[in-house]
Amino acid sequence: MPTLFYVIGPSGAGKDSLLGHCRAALPDGAPLVFAHRYITRPLEAGGENHVALTPAEFATRQAHGAFCLHWDGNGLRYGIGTEVRDWLAAGLSVVVNGSRGYLDQASARFPDLVPVLITVQPEILRGRLEGRGRETAAEIERRLTRAAAFTVTHPRLIRIDNSGPLDQGAAALLAVLQGQSG
Repeated sequence: MPTLFYVIGPSGAGKDSLLGHCRAALPDGAPLVFAHRYITRPLEAGGENHVALTPAEFATRQAHGAFCLHWDGNGLRYGIGTEVRDWLAAGLSVVVNGSRGYLDQASARFPDLVPVLITVQPEILRGRLEGRGRETAAEIERRLTRAAAFTVTHPRLIRIDNSGPLDQGAAALLAVLQGQSG
């Protein structure tokens, strides 16, 4: 049965690195695809491989129903294209890089989704956020406070600790994706 995997976790937990590693390690022909996010962030800003949109382009696509999921966060807008529905209908499982704060809405739209929460120890999270150099010290503190305070609950929630080596976290995520997809 095709599954929508909704991967979530705090900024700096390593979601992009894990997803990239899993994409590269996936065997040819596996019935699993990774959705790109549409984000109002320039490509040169770094981070994940995404489709960069201006705020006006995003608003136009949203107004015309081009997103099956969309949310705002950290001053940006994020969208997941309606192609996800087509992929699921075609028998493919789909991996989405989602938002913890949008999990309830995503679950309402895709009742069978499987949320995968990527966690990391607080001191490692701090180091990663400081190391990437994208946020000010005040922004890092806000992200750390939000990460500590955020509670995620869902009946099918799977947790993966990414505090260790990337290979270890990626192997755990890949096992979930391959074990529960087509």
